[in-house]
Amino acid sequence: MKKEIHPQYTNTTASCACGASFEVGSTREDIKVEICSQCHPFFTGKQKLVDSAGRIDRFKKKYAGFDATKLV
Repeated sequence: MKKEIHPQYTNTTASCACGASFEVGSTREDIKVEICSQCHPFFTGKQKLVDSAGRIDRFKKKYAGFDATKLV
């Protein structure tokens, strides 16, 4: 590796819009994020599935008569 061309890697603080902050390793200082694992719906268990434009219903209707055992 060439010397003195790589950025300095240090420990820094990442802070979320929800108020949580945690230590991470980065080449940047004072990282600000909009969402983190403490407030993201997937990690908090408050995830809500959204069916946009009835795609799930359209899929179920399209493959309602499909039988995978007939393929073999």
